[in-house]
Amino acid sequence: MTLPFASEPLRFPFPALAALAGRLPLGGGREVALAALMAAHLAQGAASGEALPPAERATRASAAKVWLASLALPAATRVPFARCLDATAGMSLPLSGALRSLAAAASAHLDAPSVQELERLARQLAGA
Repeated sequence: MTLPFASEPLRFPFPALAALAGRLPLGGGREVALAALMAAHLAQGAASGEALPPAERATRASAAKVWLASLALPAATRVPFARCLDATAGMSLPLSGALRSLAAAASAHLDAPSVQELERLARQLAGA
């Protein structure tokens, strides 16, 4: 039965990434998962129908890059994460390509459902 004045239930878009970040012990793997969650959240926000103005997206990407620099990420993941954050602000390659590169670079540190969430978002961003 649908209630006429009930709002739609909220659904968190990246449950696998959030669950992985919560399960992992402190250190590199957890920080990769948290960085991937942040990048996915910014990517989804940059591509939504209610996109923020470019200046606000650039400010958010810049702040996220400062936070990213404080993490102990594996060297092979730093550049893909930075490129993805730049792409959320519209400063570099297409966002879907940046997200795919990030998923490939971080896949050694993420579980299969987390990688699938990133790849699904990349497909949505590409319009596929």
